[in-house]
Amino acid sequence: MNLPNVIVALTKAQNNFDSVAYANCFSENATVFDEGKNHNGKTEIQQWIKKANEEYQAVMKPVEYSAKEEVLKAEVSGNFPGSPIILSYHFTFQNGLIESLKITG
Repeated sequence: MNLPNVIVALTKAQNNFDSVAYANCFSENATVFDEGKNHNGKTEIQQWIKKANEEYQAVMKPVEYSAKEEVLKAEVSGNFPGSPIILSYHFTFQNGLIESLKITG
């Protein structure tokens, strides 16, 4: 599977529970939408993923990527009901970084 470098870095950061490296995949004013909430800017994104990592200890395994639609499907497993599940990561990119990410089931 041919993934953009920033998605490779994001997956590695997620699987290492590295909230700083995860947040560094995003632009300064990026937004993340997950579980019905928006997280705005790198600082909020880092705080959100740090808390999620502590609570869920989720790891992701990419299973399919559409470059045209900029959507990654990944198997996510961790400490949550229904694990593992397939989630869709809807990206927009700017200058090699993630500008927005929407995570859906």
